[in-house]
Amino acid sequence: MTMKLKALVILLVILGLAGCNALAKSTPEPLPTIVLGDQNTSTQSPAQSGSAEATASGVVVPAQQAEMVFTSGGKVQTVHVAANEKVKAGQVLVTLAGGEKLAANVESARMELLAAQQAIDALYKDMDVKQAQGLKTIADNQDAVRDAERTLHNLQTQSQQFDVDAAYANMILARDKLERAQEDFEPYANKPADNVTRATYLSQLAQAEKEYDALVRKYNNLLGSANAIDLSQAEANLANAQADLAKSQRDYQTLQKGPIPEDVALAQARLATAQAQLEAAQSALEDIELRAPFDGTVTDLNVHAGEWVTAGEAVLTLIDLQVLHVETTDLSERDIPKIEVGQPVTVSIKALNQDVTGRVSEISPLADTLGGDVVYKTTIELDEQPSGMRAGMSVDVQFGVGQ
Repeated sequence: MTMKLKALVILLVILGLAGCNALAKSTPEPLPTIVLGDQNTSTQSPAQSGSAEATASGVVVPAQQAEMVFTSGGKVQTVHVAANEKVKAGQVLVTLAGGEKLAANVESARMELLAAQQAIDALYKDMDVKQAQGLKTIADNQDAVRDAERTLHNLQTQSQQFDVDAAYANMILARDKLERAQEDFEPYANKPADNVTRATYLSQLAQAEKEYDALVRKYNNLLGSANAIDLSQAEANLANAQADLAKSQRDYQTLQKGPIPEDVALAQARLATAQAQLEAAQSALEDIELRAPFDGTVTDLNVHAGEWVTAGEAVLTLIDLQVLHVETTDLSERDIPKIEVGQPVTVSIKALNQDVTGRVSEISPLADTLGGDVVYKTTIELDEQPSGMRAGMSVDVQFGVGQ
């Protein structure tokens, strides 16, 4: 039987049924439309065909909302805001008592931190001074070695007549200087010890005697031959001078490595402890102030000055009423597979009798239950926030699938 013949038979059957029905009814009903030709039956689901939709109820909520609590208990000193007052991010809302003591703790911790840093700086500053002293010690020991070498050389070497004559001449000049110093001092010998002139001449006399004695010893050494005792003493002096020089050089090499590691470690540990104490003191001071985390409006203000609050107790709620979004309340688990982040939606705001568009910004990973049904919350960001829309308004959300 051909397709056209099948369609004709169906049409005759329907007409017969319609005629029978007309006997029982006075007003005829419209006949269904019969489409002739090939009929291809689709096996795609509504979601796959791109025409399916999901709907859910929802509510307008603030984009940001925070219950403000203190992390530690205390007595309320000042409430800086009132209910329904608009505040800025960072603004102080409520302050607990005890700020003076905590501020003193911060200052004390800051002073300890400064002292710890100065102790570390002193280690390296002292090292610079010690290095400079070490270089001077090396230079002094080098001079001592040269003097000891010269003395030993003189003892071991036959004196030249020129050196003997020069030493004698210097001795004579020193003796003359000594005699003149004695003559200058003689008139003041019996003066009081605190007499300035007497003290000046006495000092000159002592210096002249010292110089004369040294030149006499030098002259005698040049005249006489060195004995075994003098040579041994000179050699011992040279050995000691050389040992002192070597030690000063080793000490300087150690100083160049910087402060002693153990001292540095202790100073750094003190500094770290001071830093931690300062941060803890500052944190404790900050904890007695509640500051707004964002621009918003104060609601549910339930604290007054003089009252005691406990840690974790909500003292007020801060809501951002300038930016609102929509959250669904009853989106069925059967519809959640059709929903994707970024998916376009239409939101019907009942109170305003107005439709606005938006997109899915978040899908809750955890389910909830509503009257025994499993539901998922989704968040809708609106493309435009209509005038008059307020938090708490109820809405209907229509999710477009495959758009």
